[in-house]
Parts: sequence; structure tokens; C-alpha cells
Amino acid sequence: MNNKTNEFIIWAEENGWAITKNLDFNLNLGGSFISRYKEIPNEYLGFLSVVKQCITPNEKTWFLCEDEYNNSSDIAFKWNEFELLGLEAAMDDDIWKSEITAWWDNYLPIVMSVDGGFSFYAIDLTNEIGAIVRGYEPEFEEVEKAANNLEQFFEVIMSNSIEFQ
Repeated sequence: MNNKTNEFIIWAEENGWAITKNLDFNLNLGGSFISRYKEIPNEYLGFLSVVKQCITPNEKTWFLCEDEYNNSSDIAFKWNEFELLGLEAAMDDDIWKSEITAWWDNYLPIVMSVDGGFSFYAIDLTNEIGAIVRGYEPEFEEVEKAANNLEQFFEVIMSNSIEFQ
């Protein structure tokens, strides 16, 4: 396990987050997910292999983990909920729908939040590979960079530069 991941897990537990560890360190992501996201950064795969659940104290923000990606979680939101909302908004506009799907093909959502509105953090898989971006409603596909990589994202969270409750 990466030192920064371990440091983040310890920090999160000490700060009241609900952390469930993956004790066997096995990661079994579903075929449709893996075929869509072929180039998931190793540091995030490492995180997923040790964490089964990671939820903020107020339960309004959470990391997406194996169960969410495999649609076997008890969380009411699907891992791609914001993509689905965008596709629903596009209704019968096939061009807009294909643009939405193509955009999400390039950004892997890793954190979802319903704290003060819908927002997410995702890993950029195409432009600035490995960077963490933040998007929020109503234009989910308009994102801003939050960190250069997952390790820096953990550092930003631990420094309380991002307010997760």
C-alpha cells in the first residue's frame, strides 16, 4: 500500500470517517467497468484494493469503491449517477448524449457528494492523465482541477483545503 494512501486512511479514521478496509486486498472490478476504463492509475487501484468503503462523518460525501463500481452497494446513488442525470437531461438529443458519454469515458468519478448540491471528483484519464478534477451541477462536464494526482488530492483533503464533513 502506498504511504500516502495509508496516511490518508489513518487521518480519515481519526477524523470520524466511516472506513471499511478490504482485508484480503483483492480487487474484482466488473468487466463492463474495466472495458470502459482501461487505464485506471495504479495509485487509485491500490486505494481500491485496501478500502471497501470511505464515507465522510456527515455521510454526504463518499469515495466510490469496488462495490459502487460493481453496482452492489447499498448507497442510493449509482457510481455514474451524474452521467445518467446528464443523459436524462439530453432526452432525445443523440448528439448531446454521445458527447456526454464520451466526456465521462475520459473522466473516472472517484468521489461523489450531495453536500450543498451534487458534485464529484474524478480522475482525468485523457488530457492531464492522473489529475483530479471537480465538477458540480448543473454542468457536470465543466470541471476544475483540484489536484495533480491522487496523492496530492489526499494531501489537500487532510489539510482541510477541501471541506469534507
